[in-house]
Amino acid sequence: KAALEKLGVWAAVERRVARGDNVRTALNFVARGEAPLGIVYETDAYAEKKVRIVARFPQDSYPPITYPVAIIGTSKHPAAAGYLNYLKSTEARAIFEKYGFGMDR
Repeated sequence: KAALEKLGVWAAVERRVARGDNVRTALNFVARGEAPLGIVYETDAYAEKKVRIVARFPQDSYPPITYPVAIIGTSKHPAAAGYLNYLKSTEARAIFEKYGFGMDR
């Protein structure tokens, strides 16, 4: 919605939008042929072989999408630090980028 508002088209399309409970629901509508198109995260579209990306919103038309990761201070799981380090590794970065995710740090 934010991108459509920023691009000045939300008012024109609002009544024709079929909203899903979440992005995966919207993606499934398109994958099953129940909707002619959908607006979903690019990374979700990559994961669904029955859809194809036909356009992308300009990055400055919507707020940044972030997936934070952290270790809870009271964690009693020593492997948590190793997992966090792996997520920041070159190997993990390559996997994230393969599926359309970027990494700030």
